[in-house]
Amino acid sequence: MRICDGRGLLLVFLSNAWAAPSVASQVLDAAYRVKQETATELLAQGKRLEALPLLEELVKANPTDDAMLVALAASLVDHAATLANQEAAGRERLRARNLLDKAWDLGNRSPLALNLSELLRHLPASGAIKFSDSPQVEKLMRAGEAAFSRRDFAEAVTDYTRALELEPTNYAAALFIGNAYHKQNQFAQGAAWYERAIQLDPNVETAYRYYADMLALEGDMAKARKMLIQAVVAEPYNRMVWRELRAWANLNGARVNEVYIGVPPAPKDLPTAHPPSPDVASAWQAYRNARANWQSGGRFTQRFPEEKENRHSLAEESDALGAAAEVLENLKAKGTIEELLTADQSASLLLTLRQAGLLEAYVLFSLGDGGIARDYSAYRTKNRNKLEEYLDKFVVPTVH
Repeated sequence: MRICDGRGLLLVFLSNAWAAPSVASQVLDAAYRVKQETATELLAQGKRLEALPLLEELVKANPTDDAMLVALAASLVDHAATLANQEAAGRERLRARNLLDKAWDLGNRSPLALNLSELLRHLPASGAIKFSDSPQVEKLMRAGEAAFSRRDFAEAVTDYTRALELEPTNYAAALFIGNAYHKQNQFAQGAAWYERAIQLDPNVETAYRYYADMLALEGDMAKARKMLIQAVVAEPYNRMVWRELRAWANLNGARVNEVYIGVPPAPKDLPTAHPPSPDVASAWQAYRNARANWQSGGRFTQRFPEEKENRHSLAEESDALGAAAEVLENLKAKGTIEELLTADQSASLLLTLRQAGLLEAYVLFSLGDGGIARDYSAYRTKNRNKLEEYLDKFVVPTVH
């Protein structure tokens, strides 16, 4: 996958990300500031290779300028793609990773820094990246990446297309053709190729996210929303997807909803001044009883006989929340807790999710720890529509 993955909607929203010099740079001389302004302008134009020599000078003069450290890291990654010597390219990427670590230590939490760090963290010790097991396809993909980094997008399309002809299932080739058309403002062609990449692998988030970037540039925020929902469904535990979704929401003057059912602690841990309603408390006790049965009563072993150790699972959490919801439904049917439900947002939300048939989707997205996450892929295979419905109704704001 392309490592330099910080452009797009995030930088559309944060278009002034390069414009504000760090505090450290403000105390330096006028010559430094002139170079910084020039580099900033080149970066805003996407000309990272042209900015590279200036950024090297700026970082050498002031190694505590965190914004320039991030900019240099991004430019080094682009430069690495142009190098024929793959060992040298790997060293460039590893240097970029080190620069991002320094920027982090200096407090830089920009979206570009976070995205690049997340991608570079997974590099092998050599810093190499690989697109195909076929030497011929690999050569064409590298040629395409070099052309893309030089902003020769037409040549990049030619190289990627030849690679895809040799290897029709190569996701990166289809994705990058779309991205190259996108960069030339040929949006119809870009859309077609993003859709082809999605067809090749609907469980990779990148094509959805790139497509959303392009749609946002066109002003089609509603369809960008749809693509980002599908990106989250593809890879819900990828932080880049959520940063992109929040950026989209900010662009539209909205916020992504934080959906959470607050299960209260057991009664012995509750402050005596604020005891829960006995009726609602019985629902949460049913939740705790169900979880205990999974962990120590043998339910986990019965459900997952092939697993040697207990873990927090989708089945356990959904069963426990379902037990609590059943108690609440019975009480509601008797007409005894209407006012209590109005006051208890967690209990009310639990019933709403239960009635919508979306409790499992809630668990996977809002409670997806390491144990629950292991159940995501199998659930998505059979219930992609429910996952999208949950995000659409409860998490992602609508636009008008």
